[in-house]
Amino acid sequence: MIPRYARVELTSLWTPEERLRRWRDVELAALEGLVKQGLAPEQALTACRAKAGDFTSADVERIDTIEKTTKHDVIAFLTFMEERIGPEARWLHWGMTSSDVLDTALALLLRDAMERIIAGVDRAREAVKKRAFEHKHTAMVGRSHGIHAEPISFGHKLAIWYDELGRARERLVAAKRTISVGKLSGAVGTFAHLPPAVEEHAMATLGLSPAPASSQIVQRDRHAEYFSALALLGASLEKFAVEIRHLQRTEVREVEEAFTAGQKGSSAMPHKRNPILSENLSGLARLLRGYAMTAWENVPLWHERDISHSSVERVIGPDATVVADFMLHRFAGLIENLTVYPQNMQKNLDLLGGVVHSQRLLLELARRGVDRQAAYVIVQRNAMRFFEQAVPFKTSLLADADLLKVMSASDIEACFTPDHHLRHVDSIFRRVFGA
Repeated sequence: MIPRYARVELTSLWTPEERLRRWRDVELAALEGLVKQGLAPEQALTACRAKAGDFTSADVERIDTIEKTTKHDVIAFLTFMEERIGPEARWLHWGMTSSDVLDTALALLLRDAMERIIAGVDRAREAVKKRAFEHKHTAMVGRSHGIHAEPISFGHKLAIWYDELGRARERLVAAKRTISVGKLSGAVGTFAHLPPAVEEHAMATLGLSPAPASSQIVQRDRHAEYFSALALLGASLEKFAVEIRHLQRTEVREVEEAFTAGQKGSSAMPHKRNPILSENLSGLARLLRGYAMTAWENVPLWHERDISHSSVERVIGPDATVVADFMLHRFAGLIENLTVYPQNMQKNLDLLGGVVHSQRLLLELARRGVDRQAAYVIVQRNAMRFFEQAVPFKTSLLADADLLKVMSASDIEACFTPDHHLRHVDSIFRRVFGA
């Protein structure tokens, strides 16, 4: 992922040096398991641990040089380790295949990336929660089909987002558990040259679970679940971003992204204040969906394994996790600094002359014995007079002879109290946030 959409907290996981460290850790954990099973000498493990060392950019360059000859990255790595360690390095990779190293190391990286992403969800939820309580009773118009419906509160809208992010977190935790699986079962998964006990020990050392059954690889439905969870997280963030974009439109202007000193919105129009952060989130969510789709394509490999998934994962592993992390922190910052305009919310709530209270009139008439469809006709015809003749809804109602047979003027007035629509917001908040 290009630096513009990346944070070092995630990109640091995907450097060549870090990849080599994970390969080293897998090889040493496997050798330790061999020693415990009496299949390799203790002095080999001691020597490999002492000499394996860390990896620098110069080491990466040397391994890349070897790979130009071997045309195989793991063999190039093992050749380098033999150069570094000496004869004892022959015990590294004993009974293993390349995918034992690659898949297990990838699991480590994806697990650690997910831990950082989950932390990002926690930050985003905390930001949403704080603003939700701030605007718990800030009335605004609810919209369906883009059209005014009935009053809600801005805090209620944010409570929905908080709850949705909670479900996203649960999926991410599940995906982390699913991906935290490695294997050392050999070329076709039969443990032909290395017993399952070695795998079990190595995985416990690495903080992974052994795949119950594997072929040459860990099965890719696990990875598809992982990237799908990221894509669904992205879809939720996009949903929130699209709402902010709509609410920032000039004709609405109920919220606005922070506009900082010196910021410019347009090279041509100095007045512009655009929802660029939200639009950015919408674009990045498309990437996550694409990465998920390619992960699904990796599931049906040939027989015990082919290599068609490898090139894909070298791209989507870093990019998807970096994008998801970036989106979460961009969204959290957006919410933390979001400007809210309660006065514009009230202005828009009043824009249609009170027709947003039409259901209260409808239900009150039904409660008083008027057939529902007849009540609907009475309320609707007065609402339509606002749209067609600009007659305020309440004015029209107070002049409707049929309505006045059932309700007094004060009864009609009582149906226009906005607090009625927000009277259960505390109950909703207790459901979402707890006591």
